[in-house]
Amino acid sequence: MAAAAATAASKGNGGGGGRAGAGEASGSRKKKGPGPLATAYLVIYNVVMTAGWLVIAVGLVRAYLAKGSYHSLYYSIEKPLKFFQTGALLEILHCAIGIVPSSVVLTSFQVMSRVFLIWAVTHSVKEVQSEDSVLLFVIAWTITEIIRYSFYTFSLLNHLPYLIKWARYTLFIVLYPMGVSGELLTIYAALPFVRQAGLYSISLPNKYNFSFDYYAFLILIMISYIPIFPQLYFHMIHQRRKILSHAEEHKKFE
Repeated sequence: MAAAAATAASKGNGGGGGRAGAGEASGSRKKKGPGPLATAYLVIYNVVMTAGWLVIAVGLVRAYLAKGSYHSLYYSIEKPLKFFQTGALLEILHCAIGIVPSSVVLTSFQVMSRVFLIWAVTHSVKEVQSEDSVLLFVIAWTITEIIRYSFYTFSLLNHLPYLIKWARYTLFIVLYPMGVSGELLTIYAALPFVRQAGLYSISLPNKYNFSFDYYAFLILIMISYIPIFPQLYFHMIHQRRKILSHAEEHKKFE
């Protein structure tokens, strides 16, 4: 899930930018773009996803203005959040069939980690839905994805405004730690309820002679953030310097 938060800046999966998602060649290598039909589909996909995350953003603002409080805003955007975050699963298919030049494994990990947090934690443990930590990662994801999908849309149309490019490779500096903090705090808040209910756990004896402790699994996920977060974060800092410096040089010669 730390990788998922990183999608904002490194997405070709974006997310904060890492998912090799919907229309950006990875690295500095020049690759042949998708054909006209695939390009048209990807433009439509990215426009729809941009609009979807804008709906979530507007829903958050409207709910806040109506309630006068930021507490429990999750309920106001729960359905579109689940729909559009789950819709990102199509990005795995895009990579698998080759219309997006990104790693299927990396994209799968990044997308599935978010889907896991939405469905296997936030949806499954109702008690955490009112936690402020949920709002923390939802806001981070929302801003990240609006920028990311806008970036892909304009890139596919060959009309990428510098402001969107700058935002994609700059705002992750705040959004990535913000999203990761929200994710970790949400998982932590879910732990006592998972243990009490024995959620998704399988105990022995059973006919398959197999056991699974979901509580311990969530703790392992939290621990995994320790090595993953710094590596991704500093990788994105490096990418930002490289990409934005090239963009500045290009503007000078125009």
